Amino acid sequence: MPYEPGSPQCRVLINCKSQIESMLLSLERIENSTPIREQLRSVHLQLEELHGLYRKSEAGGSAQPAPEPMGS
Repeated sequence: MPYEPGSPQCRVLINCKSQIESMLLSLERIENSTPIREQLRSVHLQLEELHGLYRKSEAGGSAQPAPEPMGS
């Protein structure tokens, strides 16, 4: 059974991670793209950590993490 996100925030995070994965696959065909791919992997990891916070808060029934201010 596929994973079904439990909140709109989780759906957004899953979608963003999927888009980055697609970008990584495409960039593998581009010479000298290693620095960009490393940055994308870092962003993917950050999204995964944020998604983990939302999953944990949903499982525990607690409030969802507060959004970070723009520009930080």
